[in-house]
Amino acid sequence: MSDAGSDIALARALDDLRRGEIVRVVDGAVALDILAAELATADSLARLEREGRADLLLTPERAATLNILNQRPAAGTEVVVIHRMPWHDLLSSIATADPVDDLDTPFKGPFPTREPGHATRAATAALHLAKRAALLPALFAVETSGQADHLRADAGAILAWRRAPRLHIVSRARLPLEGAEDTEVVAFRPSDGGPEHLALLIGKAGDEPLIRLHSACLTGDVLGSLKCDCGPQLRAAVRRIAEEGGILLYLQQEGRGIGLLNKLRAYQLQDQGFDTVDANLRLGFGEDERDFDLAGAMLKALGVSRVRLLSNNPAKAEALVGQGVEVVELVPHQFGENPHNAHYLATKRDRQGHRLS
Repeated sequence: MSDAGSDIALARALDDLRRGEIVRVVDGAVALDILAAELATADSLARLEREGRADLLLTPERAATLNILNQRPAAGTEVVVIHRMPWHDLLSSIATADPVDDLDTPFKGPFPTREPGHATRAATAALHLAKRAALLPALFAVETSGQADHLRADAGAILAWRRAPRLHIVSRARLPLEGAEDTEVVAFRPSDGGPEHLALLIGKAGDEPLIRLHSACLTGDVLGSLKCDCGPQLRAAVRRIAEEGGILLYLQQEGRGIGLLNKLRAYQLQDQGFDTVDANLRLGFGEDERDFDLAGAMLKALGVSRVRLLSNNPAKAEALVGQGVEVVELVPHQFGENPHNAHYLATKRDRQGHRLS
């Protein structure tokens, strides 16, 4: 299948998964029918289980929260398979997948697990697909040999998929901003139907423009949330870049790449006392699911190869260097501290390597 055909097939599979439909993940002779746990109903689960009882696929991060210690994923795999016993019904399975009520509803284990065996790659790809759909990475799954009456997605295509090579410039326009009237916006659209990303070209940039990578934060950027520092950082970056000339890349990677709804779930967990890292891990995600290769691809499309990076996060600089963009300086950028986000900022510093004072 061509790249374009593969992108279309995966986009349709993502849409079906997000609508609570069954999707088939195929890896050679292996076929795995999957259903998003958080969207499952009694009817949809019954349709999935026509050939047998569904397992529950989880990430190692979520499995660690559940204290499932008798199965360590093999090197290179990213899936834990819970073999659902008769008592593990729809509601208890959803509770196993969703950590929001973990403290109020103690786990009703044990959780017997099994090796995914020859379905390892298909199961791993299925969880990747759930993450791309911004769903909890927890799936009901049944290995099948029957005819498919739902969409198919190729496991190899899912695992090989990368955002950065699919970006293309689709439009440019003058966009005067408060504090930066001399601004042009450049819109990038991915060929796979994913979210658009923006580059704000502010002022007259030199050979080593000042660059800011800003991941979208609806709650902070738009609603003025005090739980993070995103809104103040965004506005301060626009003002700072306007002084020197440079580019602000606005990347649609809400909640460190886990999506808006999962970010709100993480907020619930933070209210229970977990920090931002542990909240993401309890949800079944990595501590940071963002893809900064996007930024390197956007800069290269704009003809930029050397930058001064406005950031406290060395990981952003490493990602740009990995994409062939030279970072000649990491320029500190610290704004927006308040009593509501003090723990959030301390976690950035102490657990994620941000250079904060």
